[in-house]
Order: sequence, then structure tokens, then C-alpha cells
Amino acid sequence: MTVRPAAPGDIAALHPVVERAYRGVTARVGWTHEADLVTGDRTDVATLNSLLAGDSRLLIALDGSVPIGCVNVANRGGRLAYLGLLCVDPQRQASGVGKRLIHAAEGTARELYSANRIEMTVIEQRAELIAWYERHGYARNGDTRPFPISLDPPLRMVVLVKAFD
Repeated sequence: MTVRPAAPGDIAALHPVVERAYRGVTARVGWTHEADLVTGDRTDVATLNSLLAGDSRLLIALDGSVPIGCVNVANRGGRLAYLGLLCVDPQRQASGVGKRLIHAAEGTARELYSANRIEMTVIEQRAELIAWYERHGYARNGDTRPFPISLDPPLRMVVLVKAFD
């Protein structure tokens, strides 16, 4: 497995991996999905392409030439980075891919943005996923944010932060 910055030519093959990991029946094969809380598409090709520009870096995990996951790292300023869109193909979850992507994202945050801390948001109801991030050094900072899509009932996101040594 390799992890590298995504290129425009990767996006068409990566998009279905993101959708399988987050939403729909195929997402339920894994354990990190939102399929029981949110329906519809997670993202689109245009949004993924937008992550390749500006103060953001989309990293892709590949098995040979096949995308198996990704993570986005964005500069928030003030030595703070944001980790988002972490996903692993449901068939490959629990095999260390997510851990490798987190380490790559943290390294990118340090090197590219001189970050000394990184934050993420996770749906509040995802206790098992939050616990996984906590085992990887992330801690709740007490803040919550609204879910980016209006739902009834509404969802909230907890903010998790990790400070670097």
C-alpha cells in the first residue's frame, strides 16, 4: 500500500470508494459508515477536485493502482490543521489503512502547514468511531458544530483535537 497526494486523474476512481465507505448498503460492510444516520451522496467529483487546489491536500491510499481510501488535510491558520474525509473501502477496514492515512495526514499538517495541532469533527452518535480516534491521540475539546446538512432530527458534530509533540 502507498499513500500519496491525489492527482486529478485519481478522482474518478476515488469517488466511488468514498461513497462506499460512508453511505448506502455497501457501507454497512464496514464499521465507520454514516449509512444509518444519513442518506444520499457523501460528496461529488467536483468537490473532490476542489480539494486538490488551495490550502488543502487530499491524500490517497492505493493498493497497486487501485484506490482504497483517502484523507483530506486543510490549513485552518494559526498552526491549526483540519483532518476530514478519512475513509477506507469497507472491504479493507480494520487492516491498518485508516491508521496509515491518519499518520500521513498528521505528517502533512506538520510539514506543509507547520501545524502544531489538528482537529476533526465526528457525528456525535458515532461513539465507536470517536473512541477509535481517542485511542489515536485525539481528544474532545468540548465544542460541537452543526452537521453540514439540515436533517430532522438534526445531527451534531463533536470536535476532536490532537496536539503534536
